[in-house]
Amino acid sequence: MRLHRLDITAFGPFGGSQTVDFDELSSAGLFLLHGPTGAGKTSVLDAVCYALYGSVPGVRQSGQGLTLRSDHAAPATRTEVRLELTVAGRRLELTRQPPWARPKKRGTGSTLDKAQSWLREYDATAGDWKDLSRSHQEIGEEITQLLGMSREQFCQVVLLPQGEFARFLRSDAEARGKLLGRLFDTHRFAEVEKRLADRRRATEAQVRQGDAELLADAHRMQQAAGNAMELPDLAPGEPGLAAEVLGAAAVARSTAREQLTIAHSRLSAAESAQAAADRELADARELARLQQRFTHARERAALLEERADGYRQAQARMERARKAEAVAPALELRDAADAEHREAARAEARARDLLPETFADAGAAGLTAAARRAAEELGGLESARRAEQRLTELGVERAELDRQERADDDVRQEAGAWLAGWDTNRAELRTRIESAQEAATRAEQLAVRREPTERRLRAARQRDQFAGDTEDAQRQVLALAERAVEARAHWLDLKEQRLNGIAAELAAHLTDGEPCAVCGASEHPAPARKSAEHVDRAAEEQALTAHQHAEEQRTEAERRLGVVREALAAATAEAGDTPTDQLADEVAELERLYEQARRDASWLHPATEELRRAEQEHERRTGIQQQAALRAASRTTLRDTLDRERALLEEELAQTRGAADSVAARAAQLERQAALLTDAADTARVAEDTAQRLKDADARLADAAFRAGFDTPQAAADALLDDTAHRELQRRLDAWQSEEAAVRAVLAEEDTVAAAQQAPADLDLAERAAGAAERRTRDAASARDAAVRRCTELDRLSARSAAGARQLAPLREEYDRVARLAALTAGTSADNERKMRLESYVLAARLEQVAAAATVRLQRMSSGRYTLVHSDDRAGRGRSGLGLHVVDAWTGRERDTATLSGGETFFASLALALGLADVVTDEAGGVRLDTLFIDEGFGSLDEQTLDEVLDVLDSLRERDRSVGIVSHVADLRRRIHAQLEVVKGRAGSAVRQRGQ
Repeated sequence: MRLHRLDITAFGPFGGSQTVDFDELSSAGLFLLHGPTGAGKTSVLDAVCYALYGSVPGVRQSGQGLTLRSDHAAPATRTEVRLELTVAGRRLELTRQPPWARPKKRGTGSTLDKAQSWLREYDATAGDWKDLSRSHQEIGEEITQLLGMSREQFCQVVLLPQGEFARFLRSDAEARGKLLGRLFDTHRFAEVEKRLADRRRATEAQVRQGDAELLADAHRMQQAAGNAMELPDLAPGEPGLAAEVLGAAAVARSTAREQLTIAHSRLSAAESAQAAADRELADARELARLQQRFTHARERAALLEERADGYRQAQARMERARKAEAVAPALELRDAADAEHREAARAEARARDLLPETFADAGAAGLTAAARRAAEELGGLESARRAEQRLTELGVERAELDRQERADDDVRQEAGAWLAGWDTNRAELRTRIESAQEAATRAEQLAVRREPTERRLRAARQRDQFAGDTEDAQRQVLALAERAVEARAHWLDLKEQRLNGIAAELAAHLTDGEPCAVCGASEHPAPARKSAEHVDRAAEEQALTAHQHAEEQRTEAERRLGVVREALAAATAEAGDTPTDQLADEVAELERLYEQARRDASWLHPATEELRRAEQEHERRTGIQQQAALRAASRTTLRDTLDRERALLEEELAQTRGAADSVAARAAQLERQAALLTDAADTARVAEDTAQRLKDADARLADAAFRAGFDTPQAAADALLDDTAHRELQRRLDAWQSEEAAVRAVLAEEDTVAAAQQAPADLDLAERAAGAAERRTRDAASARDAAVRRCTELDRLSARSAAGARQLAPLREEYDRVARLAALTAGTSADNERKMRLESYVLAARLEQVAAAATVRLQRMSSGRYTLVHSDDRAGRGRSGLGLHVVDAWTGRERDTATLSGGETFFASLALALGLADVVTDEAGGVRLDTLFIDEGFGSLDEQTLDEVLDVLDSLRERDRSVGIVSHVADLRRRIHAQLEVVKGRAGSAVRQRGQ
């Protein structure tokens, strides 16, 4: 990798644009980067790193790149870094712009523009730059792949920070491991350690879980066996646990089967004893039942004897009720007649209360005569009703005449007002019609002018479009022609390569003993071999096909270009040279005038129609005035006639209605009086009829009671029973008879009488004996069932434990294997004598390479005195692998690097940094690093040592390298002529460059 040019704008302390020509600086091989503190020396290196990786080293990168912008930059200047370099034989240009809070174009405030990146490659054949990508991710991947280093590795290898390597010399193994791991990317080995440890923990957890499940089954088997099973004294994960559990389970199963056989025998004996006890209990219960039945029958017989008088009284009461049932119809008839008479009397009283006092003592006949007289008077009022209704109609007609008169007055006034403005309105409408006719004529004239102008505008737009298409087609033809040339050159190159290696291609078809197709020899002692760059026929034909396809595309593009040019000429002939905007303005003006004329002409028809409707309205309103005058004359005659008829009707009605307000009120009085009289007469006749029927019912009731044997009708009524009382009395009689028959039947049973003659049954003794036998049987059955369940559960758990042990065996073997590997890579295994982790082992090998590469330069810098060596010794109780010692040739002793003086530490760390750069470069795939930067530290060297160090750095030019030294030492400005000075000022920093 070689840097050529760096352009910085508004970056860090640089407020404006600065340029660094690395080609000029690198021509001397060694150049100096110096300047006062805070001027921006480190910012130059940060710009290189930012151009390559899009970020700067360490804590200086924050805020998504917003802090990279210079505080001295103008608001309208955007931050940009452009780097031109050569890497892997390719000359590239990288341009990066961080996010930018620029001022808004409109209004106040700022808006945030996103970060931008460009990657271009110089094409020596075309002599121009070619765009490769504008994607941040693609550019980052491309640069990382070309350099073979991450940003951290680049900062350690190309931008050599001496302070860190001085700390590296004095630090312990852990700190060295962190730095080396970051540079050599050994996290994959640490990941291997982690994955092995994770896998060990995972398999250990699975084994422990499997052992825990076995122990859980063992505890369940112990509970099922009644704690007669002994559990193994082992924890989950310990070897031999499965065998111990399975052995204990076998012993528990054998013991459980012996207990099951004993339980079966005990259950059979208990069931036989229970059957005998149940038979004795059944016999005792039957004897006790018969004895109790006999005693209860004797008690029931005595109770019947005590209740015999009540039974005879109930029989007599039932006989009287049967006799009274013959009188029941007469009683019901008399009660109905009495209720009917009472209701009729109440209705008569209510009707008489509504009549005047003059009718209080009148009979039914008198009330009927009065009702007939009121009806006759009501019939005489019918003609008066019609006269009164006509009088009302006359008032309505007179009001209608007044309303019509008011309406005609309004119509005459409205028509007169409208007709007064008729001449003015007609003149205005005729003026509008004439204006609309003139506008229609103008619209026809503008339409004739508009069409050719629009055709010219369309042609002008096509002319502009075809002009742009012609330029695009020309560019496409040039690009396709260039691509066709490249495809032809590629095909010819491949063809030439194939011809150069045609001997190897022919040799591939040689067969021992067969003649060669070229020389004819049958022996082939040294046939040509295909090289890695050999091109076969398929590759050549593919390149030829690509060349032919490119030629076809170029020909098609040229044809399309000719078509577009012809269309452009036709459009130009139609439109002329008039600009499109001018034609568009002319068309717009004509369109505006045409639309205005059309809008004015559109009023012709509405104005004509409005004039026609106005003339019709004039005729209608003139006729309305005349008709209203005729109606007014006829209304005067009709009003006089109605007034005379009304006076005659009012005189007639005054004589007819008397003191009433109206004929209708008088008629309502007569109608109500006639209705009340008629109702009172009807209720009086009904009351007389019901009184006679009640008298007849009393006579029939007295005769029926005498024939039934009762002294009075009331006695017969008292003897009657309702349905509920009758059913209750009959139930009592039937129950007494049933009880008497049941007692006689029980006392006549032979087995009951025989049982009563025996001694009383001892039921308690028999029940206690049967209960004891049942408990013994139940206990025996429970013991048998428990033994069966115990055997079943032990068999199930034993089978599950055996299956679990079989499944766990491969997992335990895997755990043993993984645990050994994890302990070995972690440095905790006894087989790992130096207790060295896998990552430390890899880093130790890298450290050996770095120490060997650093020693070559350290010996020159120290005049052959010091040599760096790697040490595997353990430091205290820690692990070994990353020790670093220095061998002093003057004393012949090996000592720690921390014992070096300040100047010795500097050139030792410089040698270590250069050696590390070589190793990392080789590790990155051998990418050549032609430009290096070395940070401060030269001030700690004496003059002789400084000369030796500079000689070593100057020797790097032998490998065509250029080395930039960042230092404040004034003597270096005298020794090194190629310099890049950073000068700071109020407006920001600037760079000054001096050549050789």
